[in-house]
Amino acid sequence: MIAKTKKYQLPKNTYVKLALINLIKKQWWYIAGPIAFACLAFIMSDYKWWFIITSLVVTLLYVGFWALQFFGVTQLPQNQIMFDKLSYEIDSRQMMVKLDAQRGSPIKWEMITEAQQNKDHFLLIINKAQMFYLPYKIFNSDHDIKLVETILKRKEYIK
Repeated sequence: MIAKTKKYQLPKNTYVKLALINLIKKQWWYIAGPIAFACLAFIMSDYKWWFIITSLVVTLLYVGFWALQFFGVTQLPQNQIMFDKLSYEIDSRQMMVKLDAQRGSPIKWEMITEAQQNKDHFLLIINKAQMFYLPYKIFNSDHDIKLVETILKRKEYIK
């Protein structure tokens, strides 16, 4: 069985937001260093604000660096295909990403490193910068949503 979708164009701001959220979920512990550094402020009371401000600046620079990286991905010509109107055909062998009826590219399930199912979308992650955002509204029926959910469970991407 194949789940077919309507054409959908991923908004660039949605991509940046999803990529940042995904990065912070995976690398939240990178923020633990600056927090530990800020905790030194309570030990060394003479330099309290210096420790707190430094840890905030380091955290903001880290998040800002990745926000700029993800925004830069949206501007590169080689990544514009991610932001074109695409339709998808999903089955247990592969996910076919179609630009139109004649042109498309298969994505094997082995290329997907992680999948997430939220209340209104599926997110299939290839790497930090490449992902497929599939909102439920692009599926033709609830049956297609259940089919994709079943495929992802069988492939052990979601529980």
